[in-house]
Amino acid sequence: MFRILLFTLFLAIVFFVAEQYAAVSWLHPAWKTLLVFYLSVSFLTHRLVGTGLQDNPDRFIPMYMAATVSRFILALLFVGFSLWQGIENRRAFILDFLVLYIVYLGFEIWGFTRKLRPNSKNR
Repeated sequence: MFRILLFTLFLAIVFFVAEQYAAVSWLHPAWKTLLVFYLSVSFLTHRLVGTGLQDNPDRFIPMYMAATVSRFILALLFVGFSLWQGIENRRAFILDFLVLYIVYLGFEIWGFTRKLRPNSKNR
């Protein structure tokens, strides 16, 4: 979980610098909300998979799939609610949201596979 916090802090610094020192059209003003959303979803995913692995390590795949589906549903609800509220510059918001979705998902997959490599030798 510490890596997700560091990763989010790194992205926040990059977005802050881009917002302050460059006129970028791809960065939506609600980038802070997006980062908080993804940090929250990452925390929930981490807890869901961790809770599932405590009892039985063989339940990793179903728990990870449940976490992925819940991430997708939460993402759809968040985007739907934001669009329903009438957020400005919808194209930039959706583009930033999708890019962050893929980046966070990739980072978490990398983190999980990194932890599982020592356990997967000749099973």
